[in-house]
Amino acid sequence: DVFEQPQHVGHKKIEFHITTDIPAVIQMNSEKEEKNGERFYLYAATEEINNTGFGRIFPAPSSNDKMETEEEEDEIPSEFISRRDLEKNRLSKEEMEKFSVFKNYEPGDPNCRIYVKNLAKQVQEKDLKFIFGRYVDFQSEVERNMFDIRLMKEGRMKGQAFVGLPNEKAAAKALKEANGYVLFEKPMVVQFARSARPKQDANEGKRKK
Repeated sequence: DVFEQPQHVGHKKIEFHITTDIPAVIQMNSEKEEKNGERFYLYAATEEINNTGFGRIFPAPSSNDKMETEEEEDEIPSEFISRRDLEKNRLSKEEMEKFSVFKNYEPGDPNCRIYVKNLAKQVQEKDLKFIFGRYVDFQSEVERNMFDIRLMKEGRMKGQAFVGLPNEKAAAKALKEANGYVLFEKPMVVQFARSARPKQDANEGKRKK
């Protein structure tokens, strides 16, 4: 009889009750882990925590998406085209070579005004503003006033446009990123606009004569 009693003691030591109070579960299991050296109690407690959403496990996968959207939002206001969309709908150098409009293409001499040609009939000024407005800081009154779009819809200049940007740096960036962009199924040809001063001087000379 004396030797039969200790057989039930072991069962009493490993017996435990799971409660809805999470801190109590952690405390109880940690104490039993120290006493009995059993790791599965701690595992059960952490699994209970994970199932209830306690901790910072679930938001982790979406961190990369948040960083991408933040970068895009910081880059430019939402009312203008994003750099991703520009690159997505822009022809590669190999594709440009297949179009006659890009044959003998030269960007021209850098200045703050760019020249755009090969525009589709449907193109309106708002479409060009949507693309080239991304290179203008509209919070600056100076840059806002310098931004100018002249779209030619009639005569020999039809399908062409002149876009005035705040500085040469903005114009160079616009040329690099927007040249070959397909707008209404036609790739835009973007160059630096030529200076019109020599032509004006010639006209004035003829008038004087």
